[in-house]
Amino acid sequence: MTTVAHELKASYAFIERNFFLTRRYWGWELAFLVYSVAGALSISLIGADQGSPRLLLTLMVGAIFWNYLSVVFGWIAETIEIERWEGTLEYTMMAPIRRSTHLLGSVLYAMAFGLVHTAAILVVLFLFFPNMDLSQANFATVGLFMLLGSFSIVGLGILAAILPLLYVERGAQMAWVLQSLILLVSGVYYSVDVLPGWMRAISALSPATYVLDGVRRGLIDGAPVTTLLGEVWPLVVMGIVLIPAGLWAFGQAERYAKRTGKLKRVG
Repeated sequence: MTTVAHELKASYAFIERNFFLTRRYWGWELAFLVYSVAGALSISLIGADQGSPRLLLTLMVGAIFWNYLSVVFGWIAETIEIERWEGTLEYTMMAPIRRSTHLLGSVLYAMAFGLVHTAAILVVLFLFFPNMDLSQANFATVGLFMLLGSFSIVGLGILAAILPLLYVERGAQMAWVLQSLILLVSGVYYSVDVLPGWMRAISALSPATYVLDGVRRGLIDGAPVTTLLGEVWPLVVMGIVLIPAGLWAFGQAERYAKRTGKLKRVG
C-alpha cells in the first residue's frame, strides 16, 4: 500500500507540473480553445444551413467528441516533445520513478484537460443552438463510449509519444500526421461508408470510428449499450491491447534513446 501511495503521489506531481505548464502558456491555450470553438461552430453551421436537425446533431457530435479525443491524444503524444521543449527531458527520464508513473500522470491530466476543453466548446454550441432536441438521448451510452474510447486513444497516444524519442527532428510532426490520419478515416464529419474500400479497412482499426458511431447513436437515436455491442467489443480489445503494447514499446524506445544519446539532443 505504501508503494502504491508513493506511485500515485509521484503521478500527481506530473499532473501538477502539466497544470503549471498550462497556466504558464495560458495565452496559447486560449488561442487553441478559440480556434477549436470556431472550428466546431463552422462545421455545425453547415447542418444549420441545410435545415436538417439530424445533420446538425451529427456534425456537432463529430466536432465535440473529436475535440476531446484529439486533445487527449495530443497531450499524451507530446509528452516527450514538451519535456524537450522545456529542457527537462533528460532529468525526467533519469529520475528514479517508474515510467508508468510518469505516463499515468500525463494521461490523467490529458483526460481532465480534454473534458474541460470540450465542456467549454459544448457550452458555446448550446448557446448558438439552444433548440436542439436531446429528448431521446441515452447519456449512459454516451458516457460508456467516452470512457472506452479514452482508454483506446490513450494507447495510441503512448505509441505516438515514442516518435519524438526515436526521431528528434521529425517525431513531433510525425505524431501530428498520425492524428490527421485518424481524423480522416474515423468518420468524424461523415459516414465511413463514403470512403474508398481500402480506407474503410483502415477505419476499422481506429478507436475513434467506434466512439463516434456509438456516441451518435446513443445521443441522437437513444440506442442502449446492449444494441451497440458490435462497437463496444472493438474498443475493449483495443484498450486491452494498445495500452500494454504502448508501455512496452515506450520502454524499448526509452532504452534506445538513452543508449544513443538522443535524450540530450534538441534538434
